[in-house]
Amino acid sequence: MQKPKATIFNVAALAGVSIKTVSRVVNNEPNVSDKTRDKVLKAIGSLNYQPSAAARILSGKKSYGIGLVYENPHEFSYVGGVLNGALKACEDEGFTLLLRPLTLPDPNIAETVTQFVLQTRVDGLLLPAPLSDMKDVLDVLREQSVPFALMAPTTPVEDAINIICEEEEASFQLTLHLLELGHRRLGFIKGHPDHGDSEKRFSGYCRALEASGIALDQSFVRQGYFDFESGRRAAAELLQFEIRPTVIIASNDDMAAGALFEVREQGLSVPSDMSLVGFDDTPLASHLWPPMTTVRQPIVEMADAAVRALIRTISGEELTNRTTDFNCEVILRQSTAPPLDSGI
Repeated sequence: MQKPKATIFNVAALAGVSIKTVSRVVNNEPNVSDKTRDKVLKAIGSLNYQPSAAARILSGKKSYGIGLVYENPHEFSYVGGVLNGALKACEDEGFTLLLRPLTLPDPNIAETVTQFVLQTRVDGLLLPAPLSDMKDVLDVLREQSVPFALMAPTTPVEDAINIICEEEEASFQLTLHLLELGHRRLGFIKGHPDHGDSEKRFSGYCRALEASGIALDQSFVRQGYFDFESGRRAAAELLQFEIRPTVIIASNDDMAAGALFEVREQGLSVPSDMSLVGFDDTPLASHLWPPMTTVRQPIVEMADAAVRALIRTISGEELTNRTTDFNCEVILRQSTAPPLDSGI
């Protein structure tokens, strides 16, 4: 059986140094002590490591490539928006966009991202949520001196380009609109628990209830995972109550589509029997029947801005503002109406 080929991670572990240090040694760069260099070279010899891939990296030459690492999506429409925005910016700036989908959770995600950077020699990386909140990934990029831009991080990162949208406020405004229509029993389908924006959207819903003097009913809150099937399952649970919600708020459009399917499956009409809203304003929202009330998050524009800022950083420009804040907008369509029963 053939012995597995040694990687830069194996060399770093055996020598007791960082991946960056191994890269410096194989590229014969300065600022490495003789003692450390000897340890790395001995590890390379012991493992019969072939550093051809690593030798290409950190050579000081731009590859004119931007990497997009993203979760292999349940949210196809969202990822499509990110791709469109990133591709447009790369084409305008003369860069190539290289893609690396991932399936999460992945215990080896930091190593996977590092290998992608080493193999492609990208000049910078765009990380949409939830990768924008993964400290292990950000740490290895810092170690390799790879600039990165984050889309929708839970908290802006000081040494990164941050592209954020006021999702909590948008969810607050959306929920207030439903309350103004007369809804008092508001079901909520939460987004994937590993995504920071899930909590922001739920927080806006809770804040609107509190501002309107309505107690949060935890039985009307269900966990979803940003995909069609979890939206359908959550809606089925909400519809089982004898006194059910008069509206269902889904934390994204894919789950709203699943909820719409289940509502109709149970012989109910939208919005006559049940109002329904989503979040993101992906193309799906306007293609459903009835068209879906939702929150427009300018995904294409956010990805475009992230890549352009990243390219400016790669080109040596010092950014005066590393965080760009986009507004979200409530889009009213035909899936919402005053409830037939507006009482508690």
